[in-house]
Amino acid sequence: MTESHSAQISASRYIDFRSDTVTRPSQSMRQAMANAEVGDDVYGDDPTVNAFEQWAAERHGFESAVFCSSGTQANLLALMAHCERGDEYLCGQQAHNYKFEGGGAAVLGSIQPQPIENNPDGTLPFDKLEAAIKPLDPHFARTTLLSLENTINGKVLPLSYLAEAREFVNKHKLKLHLDGARVYNAATALDADITKIVQYFDSFTICLSKGLGAPVGSLLLGSHDLIAKARRWRKVLGGGMRQAGILAAAGQIALKENVSRLGDDHNNARYLAQQLNTVTGFSTKPEFVETNILFAKVDEAIDQAKLLSTLKEKGILLSPGNPMRLVTHLDINRDDIDSLIAELKAIV
Repeated sequence: MTESHSAQISASRYIDFRSDTVTRPSQSMRQAMANAEVGDDVYGDDPTVNAFEQWAAERHGFESAVFCSSGTQANLLALMAHCERGDEYLCGQQAHNYKFEGGGAAVLGSIQPQPIENNPDGTLPFDKLEAAIKPLDPHFARTTLLSLENTINGKVLPLSYLAEAREFVNKHKLKLHLDGARVYNAATALDADITKIVQYFDSFTICLSKGLGAPVGSLLLGSHDLIAKARRWRKVLGGGMRQAGILAAAGQIALKENVSRLGDDHNNARYLAQQLNTVTGFSTKPEFVETNILFAKVDEAIDQAKLLSTLKEKGILLSPGNPMRLVTHLDINRDDIDSLIAELKAIV
């Protein structure tokens, strides 16, 4: 047995609460990938990619879409397509495309982020956003774009807030982008079709490799002109993939087959929160769990490094932190949660 094959078997046995990025492709995805008709996507010749992008655009009510390697790349393409060098975008202090994407907008796009402190529910206060918009003056970066995230830390932005955000950008002649890495989780929590959310935005992203279960990939959707510009930047950034239909095939399965089951992840997250409250040294608020992400306070007396190491030996993976973030997904079921709780009680 090769070392890589051994590692694959080892990884597959873990009950992994670290993130929904750890999901593995279903058998139907693997079959679709194996049978995908492919061509050179950089030339525009991959029929599976072309069909997927066209279907995604039509499904979500947008003119065009581009298939990207990751959510980070899709967000960066959106920022670089909306903004020019020396422009500025408004976002939240907790925004993924500000805090967790390596400063790509500034480093690679010469775009200045202007972060605003998020409210506890994930929204951004419009009075502070308005105060942050720069005057038209050569001393300042030009404020061009407002970027929101939905869900953010598991919280869902209300549809009424999104409507206000649209009015805000219209008033100030800005564009509106959505980091929609988990936007289908938001739609599921709202019991609304995805178009009810994305109708307010000039562009948005979907991550296919989180709760939707695809192995790789994200989509950026927008107008024809915006996506044409983003496609050029994708090539400049080294994101031109050749026979990418193998990956796009899995992405289409993710959107067609796995959206309807996201509610199971939300229910499991609430169940996990309830059960964690039965473990000494752990405290959560199940009523605050809206989607598949929850946060638990951990007693300072608990040695997290030792706890996580012991759990890993038992085949369970958690991320350190206080509060500790736990994420449910299609590879986590109630039995897995019960196993975690039993092990925590035994250890603590």
